[in-house]
Amino acid sequence: MEEARRVLERLDRIEELERANAGPAELLAELRGLLEDAEAWVRLEGGDAADEAVIRLRESLARDAVPV
Repeated sequence: MEEARRVLERLDRIEELERANAGPAELLAELRGLLEDAEAWVRLEGGDAADEAVIRLRESLARDAVPV
């Protein structure tokens, strides 16, 4: 459950950054952290839907990456 909590906290931070009009580099750093947290969660919880969500997030970050 610790991994799930980290994912939810990361999502909250991302929403806060969006409301504060944070720059792309700051948002991207949090999104990369979200990917790491989600991967840890999937390793413990498993499941096809979770695996797919992590894959989509990873692909999106790779496609839309900006230098940090």
